Amino acid sequence: MTTGRLPLLLFAFVAAVLLASCAGEPARVEPDADVDGPSTADIKAEDVKDAQPRDEPRARYGNHSPYEVFGKKYHVLPSSKGYHEQGIASWYGSKFHGRRTSSGEPYDMHLATAAHKSLPLPTYAEVTNLDNGKKVIVKINDRGPFKDDRLIDMSYGAALRLGMIATGTARVDLRVIDVSGKSAPAQTYTATGPSGGGSSGTWLQAGAYSARQGAEDLSSQLGNAGLGPVSIHDEDGLFRVWLGPYQGDVEVESIISKAIELGFERPHRVRR
Repeated sequence: MTTGRLPLLLFAFVAAVLLASCAGEPARVEPDADVDGPSTADIKAEDVKDAQPRDEPRARYGNHSPYEVFGKKYHVLPSSKGYHEQGIASWYGSKFHGRRTSSGEPYDMHLATAAHKSLPLPTYAEVTNLDNGKKVIVKINDRGPFKDDRLIDMSYGAALRLGMIATGTARVDLRVIDVSGKSAPAQTYTATGPSGGGSSGTWLQAGAYSARQGAEDLSSQLGNAGLGPVSIHDEDGLFRVWLGPYQGDVEVESIISKAIELGFERPHRVRR
């Protein structure tokens, strides 16, 4: 749950944020003295309907990339297709009710919406609470949460559906819903390590999974973000997602930096 921060120089800071919003920066970062909280309406989880996924053009606002909040730069992904990630969800409510979201839509805390740092606006996604199995489909139309350990900020209504109001946060699985009707770009997968011809150079490992689906999801995200070549290597019961091969330290460091800027875990060099 979001609370007010930085009480000093409030007027000047709010003015600066509003100016940034006009230039395409996220709008939901201004600090207030009032504390965020739940709705005063008599609303129950069953009253909150799933968002209805539909193919929409990118919002005019909120997709500027990179953008900066609290001195840190964030990059918007070029596509949401294939995005699948797990992390910590928080929620925001009455403090922002009726205000403009980063995409320009008014925030209605009773609808199933959410905020994300890097997915294009709008994006539709299914969010599952890993602690209780409850699910909700949300429309991501806002930016945030701007804490390093948070993956997504749920509206109050969406948080009700997930049963996470009392706890404030929850471990969630976030899977984007493809509304375009088009297939994701094809990826090339390999079943063995890079020991054959034409594989000289430096490889970077972006992740390792016990199930192939996790590796395929990450591969799709990396490919959609413009990182590659991407391949999956099945060895010793693990599906490893590798980038490369790359020639020279300059190219390797460039790929590592780009991956981090786009919100991925830092890839590490493969020892072989």
